[in-house]
Amino acid sequence: MTDTPSGMKKGLTSYGDAGFSLFLRKAFIKAMGYSDAALDRPIVGITDTFSGYNACHRNVPDLIEAIKRGVMLAGGLPIAFPIISIHESFSHPTSMFLRNLMAMDAEEMIRAQPMDSVVLIGGCDKTVPALLMAAASVDLPAIMEVTGPMITGSYRGERLGACTDCRRFWAMHRAGKVSEAEIEAISGKLAPGAGTCMVMGTASTMALTTEALGMMLPGGAAIPAVDADRLRHAEATGARAVALAAETLRPSQIMTEAAFGNALRVLQAIGGSTNGMIHLAAIAGRLGIDIDAAAFDRMGAETPVLVDLKPSGRHYMEDLNQAGGLTPLLREIAGMLDTTCRTVSGRTLGEDIAASPAPWPQEVVRPLADPVYPHGGMRRLSGNLAPNGALIKQAAASPTLLKHTGRAVVFRSLKDLAERVDSPELDVEPEDILVLKNAGPKGAPGMPEAGYLPIPKKLAAAGVKDMVRISDARMSGTAFGTIVLHISPEAAVGGPLALVEDGDQISLDVEAGRIDLLVREATLAERRERWRPPEVPGSDRGYLKLYLDEVLQAEDGCDFDFLRKHPRRSGRL
Repeated sequence: MTDTPSGMKKGLTSYGDAGFSLFLRKAFIKAMGYSDAALDRPIVGITDTFSGYNACHRNVPDLIEAIKRGVMLAGGLPIAFPIISIHESFSHPTSMFLRNLMAMDAEEMIRAQPMDSVVLIGGCDKTVPALLMAAASVDLPAIMEVTGPMITGSYRGERLGACTDCRRFWAMHRAGKVSEAEIEAISGKLAPGAGTCMVMGTASTMALTTEALGMMLPGGAAIPAVDADRLRHAEATGARAVALAAETLRPSQIMTEAAFGNALRVLQAIGGSTNGMIHLAAIAGRLGIDIDAAAFDRMGAETPVLVDLKPSGRHYMEDLNQAGGLTPLLREIAGMLDTTCRTVSGRTLGEDIAASPAPWPQEVVRPLADPVYPHGGMRRLSGNLAPNGALIKQAAASPTLLKHTGRAVVFRSLKDLAERVDSPELDVEPEDILVLKNAGPKGAPGMPEAGYLPIPKKLAAAGVKDMVRISDARMSGTAFGTIVLHISPEAAVGGPLALVEDGDQISLDVEAGRIDLLVREATLAERRERWRPPEVPGSDRGYLKLYLDEVLQAEDGCDFDFLRKHPRRSGRL
């Protein structure tokens, strides 16, 4: 027995009279048409992340109905409630800027409203980590359901997938190989329906790592948005949410340090988005867990890329679903995982794997003996240009550029990049290294997916398809190329990247795990004396002020310091 309030009695509004608070609450909820019998049931909240701006979440209303069905079949009362919805392409200045705001919204609404457990509906990129960050902070029984990936499109018989093929065709358009009329026609074929990007972008990455983390029922990560199985999985999720409320199985009991180790191992094996590292670090920080970057690097040395999906491979998420979803990969690397970790299913990860359907012949998940790429998808870099680290998605890079020294061609801001990258007067050669500054958490602000610097138009027209590109920005998981990201500390706070000038020599050695600026320390000291932080218009008020005051660097997940379980800055009031 427990005296902990449940259902409608949870979190009563403060009127100084608990009986009146409950009476008033019931009076108003009855205006929604509920009976006393319904209101006596355990309450399962459902985050409604539908938005007319968010095609990735177009199927959320259908998912909510399926989740409600599951909740009611299991004896609970489902109540959906709206929170912020974020789409990558409809978020100015960038979706990452709004992730923490969504996390705060979800956290406070889960705290404020009576519910015994909550179903989190995520999809487009930042929504899944935002919801998991909130769940970690509230620590109410919670379970994730994702909207699912899109099915592939087709243009003149060629199978297409957003947004790897978005970038490929746009690069061809910039190079003059695809006409204005043709690029417009292609734009109508890249995203043929509801759901998230169907390649190994950030949305797919976060869905798969969430399942590996134990916060989603088995099989849920890869089911396409339009499949009937997506609705059946949602129904099962609703039913399981009622059981979670009864069991009081909390996110902190699932998202343990060992579970994060499993998620990071899967991140390497799927050739996932570099954004996955930022998001997992942010979620872990809410629980007082620090991601061990060196351990992640060791995982990369031990764990090859086994999932053959674009942009590192050939296939799409619907193919992975037809191959069995995440389970074939988990079976292949089971010896590298902690299979004793608990999951929202109520079983251990090992028991979930054992209970999954028997394997069948498929070509999407490779055996360890025949990997897509011999090492993990990502490599952590250090060196004098990135004292706190940087990342490169080595599985999507050009092998010939993984060890390279070149001359820096510097862009001092996103505006500078937009204005000069295609200028015929730009002094740039194919062997140079493109450098973007002030595109990090504070500098942009919001650390946009600008790390995929376009190849200068005159080089693209000459057939150049890849160059070494470095920045303190992020990159979409759908992108490809030899791109160094998340350089920390960022330029806007005075990191070494701020001191790079045109003509400097930069050395990249991925095998050695280094990115170095080959400039004398005395010269850098002189530049440091002249450096001033960039101004951010509008930074004296509102959410932007809060963001700039509190946001941490990439290695801490770009979360707000005061929202971490253990803030980095001591002595806070």
